[in-house]
Amino acid sequence: MATPAAFSEKTFFGDAIVGVLPENWIDVSDLRQVPDHQEIFLSPTTLSSLIIEINERVSREEVVGSLVDQQQESFSADGRHANPQAEDIAAAFYHLRDISDEGDTMEVINPLRPVTLGKFSSGPQQLRTVASAYAGLVSLRRGASVAAPVAFDGDTAGSSATGPRLFTHSCHFLLIRLEPQQTDLLVSVNVPHEEFDLRGDPRGLFREEDLASGLLGKLIETLEIRNWGLFGQSISV
Repeated sequence: MATPAAFSEKTFFGDAIVGVLPENWIDVSDLRQVPDHQEIFLSPTTLSSLIIEINERVSREEVVGSLVDQQQESFSADGRHANPQAEDIAAAFYHLRDISDEGDTMEVINPLRPVTLGKFSSGPQQLRTVASAYAGLVSLRRGASVAAPVAFDGDTAGSSATGPRLFTHSCHFLLIRLEPQQTDLLVSVNVPHEEFDLRGDPRGLFREEDLASGLLGKLIETLEIRNWGLFGQSISV
């Protein structure tokens, strides 16, 4: 049985946000310049990464276009019948498409679900009402398969074929929508499959997916905003 991953407390964006990080993960800002609106960390042993990104909140007009693309629930062309949860889900897909590469094919593995942020739900009433949060899992693919891809349950799926290489990575993600701050906070744990596929290591990929899922779960429990000025305005607590 694999040893559970060890997480330790970590601050992001200075000390403005607090959460957790797997022990020994590497801060990319120590290696190269990272945009001010991002925090990026890399696994020391694989190509997996954690990205925390502060984005401008997606407008209703932009969301309506995503709703049409994703065929989410019942709504009119002007979005009047799009309910708030459908809009939030569409906003998540908007951000996911924004961070994916052109030509990527997205497959939803675990549909988006509302989640309760542990530090928000136990905090002052003001913090419980400023955020809505959703988590899910998607797979992003590019190219065509040449080798048996590895399934999420750790088994080998399919058979070998000739043709261009298939590049696949899974994205475990959390979207926190902060309406008063006009901010969408996107957290993604990314697991590229290629290194596991090339060495025929389905169990290794399964363990890596388990780590990514566990990390996202811990972040849902522990993420806390300590300096609301990060978003350009403060909040009374």
